[in-house]
Amino acid sequence: MKRILLFVGTNLAVIVVLSIVLRLLGVDRLLDETGGLDYNALLIFASVFGFGGAFISLAISKWMAKMSTGAQVITQARSSTEQWLLDTVRRQAQQAGIGMPEVAIFNSPTPNAFATGASRNNALVAVSTGLLQHMSGDEVEAVLGHEISHIANGDMVTLTLIQGVLNTFVIFLARIIGHFVDRNILRNEQGMGIGYFVSVLVAEICLGVLATIVVMWFSRRREYRADAGGARLAGRDKMINALQALQRGSEPSHLPDQLTAFGILGRKGGFAGLFMSHPPLEARIAALRNSVS
Repeated sequence: MKRILLFVGTNLAVIVVLSIVLRLLGVDRLLDETGGLDYNALLIFASVFGFGGAFISLAISKWMAKMSTGAQVITQARSSTEQWLLDTVRRQAQQAGIGMPEVAIFNSPTPNAFATGASRNNALVAVSTGLLQHMSGDEVEAVLGHEISHIANGDMVTLTLIQGVLNTFVIFLARIIGHFVDRNILRNEQGMGIGYFVSVLVAEICLGVLATIVVMWFSRRREYRADAGGARLAGRDKMINALQALQRGSEPSHLPDQLTAFGILGRKGGFAGLFMSHPPLEARIAALRNSVS
């Protein structure tokens, strides 16, 4: 329930902020004086909501991650395990040429970890209690290397840009389709009728599904890169062993949807794999085995 309320409240706040931005930009209506679409206004509207929502989500991603998972940032090591985590992340961050991320632990029985943050030098790496309990030190080191590589590769920003572009196209095209249906099929000449809003809703759902497939394809490509980065930072054998350990104890991810793409485990299944944020573990292991040492 806490996650649902947080999600709804955050999205409502984003909508309010972006609506104010549109009003300040003078984009109060999408129709011109003849009742046709004002494409310039529509493009501004689509861009503000498409990119604005994506970048606001990125800007508050660390805060959202901590709130939604209950991750506790290690400010002062209270055990040898926490000290080892801090030391390992610091060493790998220096190797990768990024600033020291915040390091946190969240309570989950599933071995998992994720990285998030607005930039390479303002990031968060979090590991689950299940990861620390069920995996060896070498395997955890490889998982940390995978997450550090996500940060060093700029994956959060890259996927945000991709999401922003696709959001913009979905919003833009859905309203063109809605206007066409309303004016040319339903013959409504009195502004935006019910046919417009229904058509926009249906078009956004259909186009949104296609956009999600594209985003997930990019996400899977970047998982291979993060695995390769983890192999460079911790060693290829450690990275392979870590993925094999995840494969043996694989369970559905308990991460919120917005963090799944940056977790080490991801989520199983999906229609023909099109909606998977991560490639199958066996494919990732095979890619590492086939890579040059």
